[in-house]
Amino acid sequence: MQEVLIVGGGKGGTAILQILHEVSVMKVIAVVDVNENASGIKLSKELGIPVGTDWRPFLSDSVDIVIEVTGEQEVFEQIRDHRGKNTVLIPGSVAFLISKLLEEKEDLIHQLTSESFKRDLIFNSTDDGMVGIDDQGIVMLFNKSAERMIGKHQEEVMGLHISEVIPESRLTRTIETRRTEINQEVILGNGLKIISNRIPMITEQDEIIGAFSVFKDITEVVNLAEEITNLKEIQTMLEAIIHSSDDAISVVDEEGKGIMINPAYTRITGLSREEVIGKPATADISEGESIHLKVLQTRRAIRGTRMRVGPNRKEVIVNVAPIIVNNKLKGSVGVIHDMSEIQSLTQELDRARRIIRTLEAKYMFEDIIGDSEEMMIAIEQAKLGAKTPATVLLRGESGTGKELFAHAIHNASDRKFNKFLRVNCAALSENLLESELFGYEEGAFSGAKRGGKRGLFEEANNGSIFLDEIGELSANTQAKLLRVLQENEIVRVGGTKSIQINVRVIAATNVNLEKGIADGSFREDLYYRLNRMPIQIPPLRQRKSDIPLITETLITKINQDYGRNVEGVTALAMDKLMNYHWPGNVRELENVLGRAIIFMNYNEVQIDGKHLPQLENTAKPMVNLAELPFQVDEDLATQVEKYEKNIIQNVLEQNNGNKTATAKALNVSVRNLYYKIEKYNIEINSMK
Repeated sequence: MQEVLIVGGGKGGTAILQILHEVSVMKVIAVVDVNENASGIKLSKELGIPVGTDWRPFLSDSVDIVIEVTGEQEVFEQIRDHRGKNTVLIPGSVAFLISKLLEEKEDLIHQLTSESFKRDLIFNSTDDGMVGIDDQGIVMLFNKSAERMIGKHQEEVMGLHISEVIPESRLTRTIETRRTEINQEVILGNGLKIISNRIPMITEQDEIIGAFSVFKDITEVVNLAEEITNLKEIQTMLEAIIHSSDDAISVVDEEGKGIMINPAYTRITGLSREEVIGKPATADISEGESIHLKVLQTRRAIRGTRMRVGPNRKEVIVNVAPIIVNNKLKGSVGVIHDMSEIQSLTQELDRARRIIRTLEAKYMFEDIIGDSEEMMIAIEQAKLGAKTPATVLLRGESGTGKELFAHAIHNASDRKFNKFLRVNCAALSENLLESELFGYEEGAFSGAKRGGKRGLFEEANNGSIFLDEIGELSANTQAKLLRVLQENEIVRVGGTKSIQINVRVIAATNVNLEKGIADGSFREDLYYRLNRMPIQIPPLRQRKSDIPLITETLITKINQDYGRNVEGVTALAMDKLMNYHWPGNVRELENVLGRAIIFMNYNEVQIDGKHLPQLENTAKPMVNLAELPFQVDEDLATQVEKYEKNIIQNVLEQNNGNKTATAKALNVSVRNLYYKIEKYNIEINSMK
């Protein structure tokens, strides 16, 4: 017989003691707990088992098993260190698990032996609703099926009068008449139709003590009967609906053979009824796999699959779903959408959207084409700027898409439902630009309108204004714009009163504002106000990986404008486009593609190399430092500075004056590059 020491006399220790006391192969030699009133200590005393508050006196080499149920890690570790080499230590988690299993066992035995449990099990296992009342009409019985049909829980109806629970009930009349009523039809307040059997409960002494009702939901039965009655009519209507659909519909049986198609199917695929009905599901496929067969194998719907069908290889999108009746697969039904119709509708929708947005911001970030790292950085910066009210300065060469970014920033901001106004600062004279931006008062100048005029800043209140070519502003206009950015107010031309405005300014430039600050043509304080959120839009030559995607988008746009149907470009033409330097950026690319499409024949659908104009790169070669002359009359520092100036100037020319790209190529910071440009007085404008 194995000797067992139990350390811990709590709930877990008590449960273990009860189990081991009934086992003949084990003997509990002692129960230890620091609490002398623990339940396990009391039980041990009743059973005549030694007890104590310290386990050490009881732990000897003769102890076979120690069960530690204190739940304290320190106690567990101490016992582990002091036990004999043949003593097994069982942790409290195992004891706790045994305790829980024992409790669940006792509870289950109690439930199964309970009379009320048996009664409730019988009442709640039936699909029929059961309601019982006493002789006063108070609800005494209400099973689960009654809960489902009546829509009320047992807890909330027990003890209530039956008229409060089921106003339509006639159980009280059953008590009065003492007569059984069989197969009585009742419509409940929730619209459910039931068949009820009402029985009075009468004792052997002929004393009525209540009434009992058993009822069945016959709503589904009635509906099923109506469906069977009208089956032929429904079938006729279903066939009429299928045949009236503009989408092609095909149905196959569980073996994958066609059993039904509609006229639209014949129109789209070009296959007759005789070529499909009774034939395998692959009969209509010219390119791709049978989706019907896949659905029959997996019993799961498949949607949005592209394929080509019929002798004309019509491109379609297929949605197929299984037909399952009583958990048995009976076949599948497929709906085929003509892709040419979808593409036509999509193009019309895109065109309608552009027309709707003509007077406001027309573009969104989804309209900016490109997935190169350089463009994605610019787009992420713009999206971040759109969520703030900060002024945004878009920098980039002409044709890189600065206005496109401005539209997208407005449409992604919380001002998107307000006005978006565009101003080209280089297209208007100084006096006209000032009056257009800030408005004027009556009599401000000759020809001024009576009553004055609101400026664009006032018109764009609570919206956005896009100032393109910001570097072309005059000094006076710059001062007024600085007031707008600092104080959020304007003063009309010829006026003295300040007008508060709330306008988001998005500025753009392709000139070197830093050089303008150096030569005094651009205010330094305005520069710092505008340059709070600068976004550098990369030129096309720095993101040539985007050219195929941009070309595809531009061809679609040109097709709509010119009424053409060009599908793409050949590999030779794409090679020429990829190898060109693109000084005019995306605008030049659109010009080249548009010119090529104009001179193409109408039966040609691919732009080839012969359609493209001559594209010659104008990038200047790198200076060979070894060829630079050595001046013996100049010191080393002076000559190093000359070489450094030549290197910076050469790389700037290769990057068309783009300082960010130049700094990246030279592996220096942009701040350091600006310092070198100013130090060596390098001209940037001549490089563009």
